[in-house]
This record gives sequence, structure tokens and C-alpha cells, in this order.
Amino acid sequence: MRLSLPFFIRSPHSAIPRILSPVGVVVGAVLLALFMCLVTSWVLLESRADAHSRAEENARNLVLVIDRDISRTIELYDLSLQAVVDGTADQQVMALPPALRSKLLFDRAATGKYLGSIFVLDEHGSVALDSKSTVPPTGNFSDRDYFLVHRSSAEAGLYVSKPYGSRLRNGALTIALSRRVTRPDGTFGGIVVGTLSIDYFRALLDGLAVGKHGTSAVFEANGSMITRLPYDPALVGRDIRNAPAFAKAMSAPQGAFAETASIDGVRRLYVYKHLSGLPIIVAVEPAEADIYAEWQRRARRIAALVLGFTIVLIIGSMLLAGELGQRRIAESELQRLAHTDALTGLNNRGTFDETLQLEWHRAARTGRELSLLFVDIDQFKAYNDYYGHPAGDVVLKAVARCVLGCVSRPVDQVARYGGEEFVVTLPDMGAAGAMYVAEKVRNAVYDLGIEHAQSHYGRVTASIGVVSSRNRTFDEGTALLDMADSALYRAKSAGRNRVCEAERV
Repeated sequence: MRLSLPFFIRSPHSAIPRILSPVGVVVGAVLLALFMCLVTSWVLLESRADAHSRAEENARNLVLVIDRDISRTIELYDLSLQAVVDGTADQQVMALPPALRSKLLFDRAATGKYLGSIFVLDEHGSVALDSKSTVPPTGNFSDRDYFLVHRSSAEAGLYVSKPYGSRLRNGALTIALSRRVTRPDGTFGGIVVGTLSIDYFRALLDGLAVGKHGTSAVFEANGSMITRLPYDPALVGRDIRNAPAFAKAMSAPQGAFAETASIDGVRRLYVYKHLSGLPIIVAVEPAEADIYAEWQRRARRIAALVLGFTIVLIIGSMLLAGELGQRRIAESELQRLAHTDALTGLNNRGTFDETLQLEWHRAARTGRELSLLFVDIDQFKAYNDYYGHPAGDVVLKAVARCVLGCVSRPVDQVARYGGEEFVVTLPDMGAAGAMYVAEKVRNAVYDLGIEHAQSHYGRVTASIGVVSSRNRTFDEGTALLDMADSALYRAKSAGRNRVCEAERV
């Protein structure tokens, strides 16, 4: 079985030489550098997305913890409020002595940390009962939002007020949780209201790890800020309805988005959730600067390494390309020297032999004519002996230029055959054309006017043998050369400085 090489190796037009060229090496290095940069960019983008996902997941977990704590606290407090509402509707309970009545109406849940007193306000907003004293404090709260809401609507349910400064606690920041008291006839009978200190929310957020520039917030659906981390009393109760982040947080029960905070101008990832059944929203907001801080440090290190490698790669490829270029120049020069006569710059005999065979086979295949000129400098040995070899070299160069200048077609080839002999290959040219070129060469050499004391012409001359392949049959091109040589011999025998055509056979 015969094994064959792959096409890209066998083909003379293989891509491998182009790839290994100086330009190919540089282009390959640039493409490799670009590919490496693309892969690195893709990895870094994936890493950045991972950092974002981890930050969002951590924020969701914190939101869930805060949600459960607040919901559970308010649920327990609301149970206490409902118990008071039910107790005030029971005439037997209300007829008990104040101390016993207080024990029945107000359970221990209302005594927890951050929970204030539970009050029963009559229909006019005055304090009727106090969970912490049998003698209620003097005060009227008919102007509070939690009183006005229940007086105007029997369907308000549990109402969470806006943050306010408590009148009974020296302005302590508080929110109120209230329920309506409805008389048996359906008329408004007052409210039951309990207070929850803002410090509860503050303590809940203070323990969160949200990063150096991150924050967390609890606010109401009406746009009132309850508290924010880091804590700032001036922000409690602030209206944030016009903030872009608030508008987005109101668009869905829960979610995540990136936005620039209106309070401090820091861009953050907002992860939020509306508490079920409550007009409260919890948000954990890690800053993008903190989320991507480690990623940015790692990205800078990787980018520096890739940049350094790319620079080394490009410089190395340019140096290699330079070496390959020098090597190609040297190889080209060697190849030229292998096919060129060192003295005259014409093709040498080896190149002529290849050209002759190629043109002979082509002429035999196409039927077109092929002509040869065999040029010999007359009495050149005598010239060398008389004038010296340096002068002889000058003559050879001059005659070479003459012969080369007498052919004009790209397909015509001039070569130094050896010593003082030159050959001219004239494809697609008949005997008449070849004789014309030969006479042109002879006259050009004669017109050089180079002194030759040993010649009876007194100057350097050339004899030329001409042969054409028309009506001749040969097995090889060398036979045509032999006939040109014979014609040259006849030209010399006839007195030199002349052109003779090969005889017909």
C-alpha cells in the first residue's frame, strides 16, 4: 500500500511556508496575543459575574434574616394588641379593678426590649389605659396619623405609623403599631396603640456585614425611612419617595437591581423584599466598589501578567521575524549565487541547462520554434595573455552587458556558458529573428571599441553560432546546443567577427 503525504505538506502552495514567513510569524504572534486577551477577558468577566452573584446571594440571605426577625416581632406585638382590643370589648373585663384588669389586658409580650407601653385611646384620642401604669398619663393624640387612619376607616387593620418623636418618651424616635376599637354598634370607640423603638431596627442592622461602603435600610411603603445603616437620626422619617431606588423597589414584591443612592451618591446593588402583610420593605445594599474590590485587584494582576507576556511575545516574534528575514535573504542570495555567474551576473551553465531542457520540452509539446545563440569572444586567450586577467574580466563584463542589452523579451535568457562563451535562449523565435538578434549582438560587441592588439580587427569582437529547431528532430535540447556550437566553429573558421547559422540536416 502506498502512503501519501497530506495535501498541505505535498502542495507547493502549502500554508506552512507562509506561516513561517517573517510576516506570518508576527501576524501569528499578534493573533495568539489577541486570542489570549480574549480568553483572559472572558475569564475575568465570568469571575466578575460570579462576584456579583455571590454578593446578591449573601444580600438575599441577610434580607431573609431581617425579614423573619421583624415579621416575628411585629406578629407577637400585634397579638398583644388584638388581645387588648378583644378585652376592651368585654364588659366584665372592663369592670374589674384596675390592677387586675391591667394584668388581663396586657401580657408579658409587651414588656420586651425596645417595646414601649400599650395605650388604649378613647374616641377623642385621649389616653384611657396604660399597660405600665394603672394611672394613665395625661395626653391627647388625636393628631397622630395612627389615630386618624382608624377613625376614618374601619378596615385599616394593623397600621404601622411613620416614625415620630414620642411625646411621652422625651422625643425618642418611635413607630406606632395600632388597631381600631369598634363598639358593638359599629361606631368608632378608639384605638389600641403600641410603640416600637427605632433602636430595635438600628440594633438589627448594626450587626450586618455589608462591606465598607455598603448599607442596609428599613423603610415603609409610603416612602418614610425607618432606619438606615450606618445609623443617622437625621434620616429617620425622611421621605424617599422621589429616589430612583425607591421607585424600583416598589415595582415588585422582591428583587435586585443596581442604582446610585440619592443619599450619598454611591452606586450599590439593592436586594430588597416587601414584608408579607406589612407596609415595610427591607433592603440590603452592598456597594459595587466592595463587591468588585477583590476582583479588581485580581484582574489588575492578571492583566499585568498578560500584558507582560504579550509584550514579550510580540518582541520575540519581531526578533524571530527579523532572523527569518535575514535567513531568507541569505538563502535567496545563496540560491541566486547557485544560479548566477559571479563575475558577470548572468545565469550560469547549470541554470542554462535547466532552461534549455524546459524550453526544449515546451517547444516539442507546442510545436513552436526554439532558437539558440552561441557567442564566443574572439581570441580571448590571447587578450588575457597580453593584457592580463583583470583586463580580461573587464571585457567579459562588458560583453555580458552587450548581449543582455540586445534581448528585450522577458522569456529570453542569457547565460555564461564558460570562459569567454555565452549562450542565448530565444523561445518562440525562428531562424530569421535569431539571426537578427545575433547580428545585433555582434555589432554591439564590435562597437564597444575595446582595444585588442592580438586581433587583426584591432578591437574585441565576437563570433556567433545560430540554430533554430524548425524542421529539426532531436531527442534532447543538447543536440540543438551542439549544432549551435558547430555553427560557431564555422564562424570562427570563416574569419571571426561573424554570424553563422547551423546547417540544415
